[in-house]
Amino acid sequence: MDLNTVQAVSSRSLEQTKKEVRKALIDHGRGEEEGYDTLKDIFANDRHANSDSAEDDDAIKPEELVVYLVALTTCVPLIDKSCSGLVHIITQVKWLGRDDAFVKAYVQFLAALVSAHGSYLGHVISMFVDKFRETSSSSWTVPGFNTVDRRTMKERLHSGLGYLLDLFPAARSITRNVISRDFPYSDESAKIHVTYIQHLLKLREYAKDLGPDIMELITDRLVKIDVKMQLDLDDLDDEISAAVAFQLKTAEIGGLDDDADSEESDVESLASDDTDYDEQAAQVKSITQNVQKMDSALDILFELYTPVFADPSSPEAMSCFEDLLAEFTNIILPTIRSKQVQFLIFHFSQRSQALTDMFVGTLFNIAFQTNTPMVLRQAAVAYLASYAARGAHVTPENVRSIVDVLVQHIELYRVRHEASCRGPSLPRFTLYYALTQALLYVFCFRWKDLVVATPDIVDPDDEVSYFGKDLEWLKGLKETLREQIWSKFNPLKVCNPAIVAEFAKLAGHLRFMYVHDKLQSNRRVHLSQFVAGAYGTGDALRDTGYDPHDESWLQLDPYFPFDPYQLPHSKRWLDDDYNPWKPIPGLNGQDEDEDSDDEADVDDGELEEEDTATDDEKLDD
Repeated sequence: MDLNTVQAVSSRSLEQTKKEVRKALIDHGRGEEEGYDTLKDIFANDRHANSDSAEDDDAIKPEELVVYLVALTTCVPLIDKSCSGLVHIITQVKWLGRDDAFVKAYVQFLAALVSAHGSYLGHVISMFVDKFRETSSSSWTVPGFNTVDRRTMKERLHSGLGYLLDLFPAARSITRNVISRDFPYSDESAKIHVTYIQHLLKLREYAKDLGPDIMELITDRLVKIDVKMQLDLDDLDDEISAAVAFQLKTAEIGGLDDDADSEESDVESLASDDTDYDEQAAQVKSITQNVQKMDSALDILFELYTPVFADPSSPEAMSCFEDLLAEFTNIILPTIRSKQVQFLIFHFSQRSQALTDMFVGTLFNIAFQTNTPMVLRQAAVAYLASYAARGAHVTPENVRSIVDVLVQHIELYRVRHEASCRGPSLPRFTLYYALTQALLYVFCFRWKDLVVATPDIVDPDDEVSYFGKDLEWLKGLKETLREQIWSKFNPLKVCNPAIVAEFAKLAGHLRFMYVHDKLQSNRRVHLSQFVAGAYGTGDALRDTGYDPHDESWLQLDPYFPFDPYQLPHSKRWLDDDYNPWKPIPGLNGQDEDEDSDDEADVDDGELEEEDTATDDEKLDD
């Protein structure tokens, strides 16, 4: 900054001010605090500037503060650790809402300060990142200066931060730590979360080497919010669910946009004026906020990545997808109960065959790596089945390839372990049952893709026309499944009852195989008798209040992570990607209303219920 410019905008002499500042700093080093305290007051009082200062000839006017800032810049060698109080006050100044001359002088002061005293670097970086949370223009507006809009504020903030990152290599590692440390807490508002994420993505544009860390951080925090949101939603009663739905419909999602300048959204103000609002209102507010956080943040990420995958074969797209795969493998997959964040990779992996193959290959590698924890292998199998079932752009060839690999591994597992198998036991043969349930699940959704030849009378567009016909199936599928179902492993007893029931209905109508006799005989099989140790005798079970008639804990959960996407605004990105569950008319020989009545006793495994993401029927998780 040209120092003559400062003299032109201020009635105070720069040279005189430099002498005043230098003397105050030198005296401070000697223990004389009067001038130093005055200097602190000048910057501290500026944060509370009001019209009274205009009536005081001796008061420092807002536009004159730049003179002191430039004077301090010439004296930075004197601003050592003993001046940390002054530095702290200066970093509290509302510098983003002033004129361009002040903004430039402020950034140059910070650069000079850190050059002379590197110990201040962390504090300076923290000041920049702290402003990632500012959601209202009142946070940076300064009386006496023209109003600065959000876009200009953002440009100034990141121009300054980028300048420091380029100037000081150590600033990058500090920034990496600070953005993680200062990420909004889960109970903070949706507005703050969205604003912070927008700033992180802006930082990613010019700090390329921080890009992977930034995206991993965003993914990690969104997964945590996702899990918290799902736990809350699972515990809702009908009344609270209706209240949350109402708030989501009335709240303006667009109001959370980074360029919006409202103080808070409608949901954030819910019950804020009522000091006596009850616990239920607080619960509605918390859940609605979490839904909005997820919805808005994921909408931002879908929009961010979409241009990258316009050409899915480009080096940029491949590199981006590799990052998405890494985030999925390291963060999303180990977090078993996330339900929304994984739809990023679900969507973008379907942009091309090569990306689909990369995703499927990654899941197979994890599922069949013997040194991988079983919980991750089981999760990978669930993802694989859910992807094959739900992915609208997962081709029939992909489905047959996935099923073929599942069939081979299931049979190989049976051959290797059947001699040691006494009967169905989920704890002993977890992977086997996970693979078998995955196969049954894919069959329920994609059975038409597993038919390789049909009689001429079959109409490919009429699913009912397949019923009762002699169909040719994928080689080895029928034979292998029959071996499993009538083996000692008895997978139909261990796999989720709703999935088994749907498979049994489809398989029978399609003349694939008839398993109803097996299901009847399984009613007399008690899984607890095959559990090793004390549980095998029932002693430990009796001690824990075990119900001998409820063996659901010895059956697989119906966990399929690409079950319908629930977020109201960002679901638009998935409109063409997703296969909803579509019951076949007349499958049970009765209308759908009668079906739902007859199967009303099936709880979490209910196969046909409202698909909240698509308004169609779905396989519920």
